[in-house]
Amino acid sequence: MAESLIGLAVLYEKQGRYGEAEPLHKRALVIHEKALGPEHPYVAITLNNLAVLYDAQGRYADAEPLYQRALVIQEKALGPEHPRVAADLNNVAELYRAQGRYAEAEPLHQRALAIREKVLGP
Repeated sequence: MAESLIGLAVLYEKQGRYGEAEPLHKRALVIHEKALGPEHPYVAITLNNLAVLYDAQGRYADAEPLYQRALVIQEKALGPEHPRVAADLNNVAELYRAQGRYAEAEPLHQRALAIREKVLGP
């Protein structure tokens, strides 16, 4: 059910129908948290989906805690050097970059790069 909700939400997002997409993402998040627990990697992915929606609208204050929570979940569930953690680090860094918070973005990008180089090679 949650995956179907997310699929429809993403479709709405691509059409610029953010107001219709948001409740679908939120409903999917509730389903994932209830079915899998609040620390499951799917919850992190669902948090990122909602954060991306907010980010696209310039709602950075709404997006940031979701990106941060997703990062914490992925680090705990997958380990601090997992490629998914690198992707989540980039999400937070890009949010900071969009706001001109370059000093905060840089170390996150550097850490993501280090993870990817370790996993994928230079």
